Amino acid sequence: MTRERIYLFDTTLRDGAQTPGLDFSLEDKRQIVALLERIGMDYVEGGYPGANPADTAFFAEKRTTAARFTAFGMTKRAGRSASNDSGLAAVLDAEADAVCLVAKTWDFHVRLALGISNEENIAGIRESVEAIVARGREALIDCEHFFDGYKSDPDFALCCAKAAYEAGARWVVLCDTNGGTLPGEVGEIVAEVSKHVPGDHLGIHTHDDTGHAVPNALAAIDAGARQVQGTLNGIGERCGNANLITLVPTLMLKPAYNARFEVGVSEQQLAQFAQVSRTFDELLNRAPDRQAPYVGESAFATKAGIHASAIAKDPATYEHVDPALVGNARHTMVSDQAGRSNLLAALGRLGITTARDDPRVGQLLETVKEREAQGWAYEAAEASFALLARRRLGQLPRYFDVRSFRVMVERRYNAVGELVTTAEATVKVAIDGEELASVGEGNGPVNALDSALRKDLGRYQRHIDDMELADYKVRILDGGTGATTRVLIESRDQAGNRWTTVGVSPNIVDASFQALMDSITYKLLRDGAEPEQAAA
Repeated sequence: MTRERIYLFDTTLRDGAQTPGLDFSLEDKRQIVALLERIGMDYVEGGYPGANPADTAFFAEKRTTAARFTAFGMTKRAGRSASNDSGLAAVLDAEADAVCLVAKTWDFHVRLALGISNEENIAGIRESVEAIVARGREALIDCEHFFDGYKSDPDFALCCAKAAYEAGARWVVLCDTNGGTLPGEVGEIVAEVSKHVPGDHLGIHTHDDTGHAVPNALAAIDAGARQVQGTLNGIGERCGNANLITLVPTLMLKPAYNARFEVGVSEQQLAQFAQVSRTFDELLNRAPDRQAPYVGESAFATKAGIHASAIAKDPATYEHVDPALVGNARHTMVSDQAGRSNLLAALGRLGITTARDDPRVGQLLETVKEREAQGWAYEAAEASFALLARRRLGQLPRYFDVRSFRVMVERRYNAVGELVTTAEATVKVAIDGEELASVGEGNGPVNALDSALRKDLGRYQRHIDDMELADYKVRILDGGTGATTRVLIESRDQAGNRWTTVGVSPNIVDASFQALMDSITYKLLRDGAEPEQAAA
């Protein structure tokens, strides 16, 4: 049976750019387009030429090679012709393959925002689409607030959609702009609209205000829509847009959809989804969502020992798809709930070889459980677990020894009378029998220790120059001022690698320093740095 084609429309650079606190530079936009083309998007909406200098400059040339580069704008303003509207002209003059215009389809907004009659609004949609077609561009209309508009006045909302289609729009996109429509409603309304506008000309654009952006998009596809819009990692205004990183794997890997539909994404491109998702988060300077469907670090993680034992026999027991299909990997986590199967699976994944009946494996398991009871969290700090395991199994190279450290914190008035707090740390390390002392300053004790520890590490310095602290989390494990503290530090390097280490102590500075030392040691281990000697 011939499968129907679903077209993928990415609006990361336009609707996604409305995410609070986000501001894409021109270089950011270029990099994001490259990511989108890597994973086979059919349309890339590059922004709103004429609305701001950055978007206008971005549309000075065509930016895609395979995807249809799309400019966004608004239908012509009331009271003037399409040929005499400067805003519409800026969009039509952009170097783009397609033009997507937003149009009012809720009578409430037509009266409130535009102050015109329903008939004038419909005429404006028709004339704007005709202007796009006359320029030889593919025309798309985003029917803003369509679902609210349909529930308010279905005849008017339908007239808007039909006017766009009859004027030559390739796609009439139904938008759940407020994000409040539920999947059942979306399915019913799209099914009704498809009686007037063919499904192969209908698109869906959903927002996640009720957590239903992806289910709503799927409901629209089930009801007849054949184009779906969304963003990388679901970014967007308020609660975000439909997450294409979740939606596309569902369309490709779930029989309910892949038996009926196909998309323009190859298996090789799908296998890059996890990396693209994480690279995009890196570009945004934010930590990836560990529990993101399909691509999150925890998406295929198993904590319970009985589950790990079953997965070792057949992964299908606890995995809905093969993680490799989306570029992810299986993670068997080590914690106080772990069994020997978890431990052996984790060791294998980390490349640590040992015999199954090695007595040190049992000893390591008991050590992990004891330390977890004291507050250590190895399921959240796999780099520290890798070091602990190698140390207990006699496989951890010896790079350096920390002889001592000292931190001083001073609160004082500076030269201009401002009250400031500064920290200074001294760290003494021994490498190849030689003792090195370094002093670092920072805005706090951890920052100062980090600076001092990484200022001079002798022959290992080149391995850590590109390291930086990406995240720092503190948790108090019991009450009182002398409470035990757990510190998690996430580090990264210029190659895009990220790893997490943990430290536990009644002293927050000591806990932080433990995590810092693990972070550096793990980097040296990963880089294959030449050790001082093998640990006993």
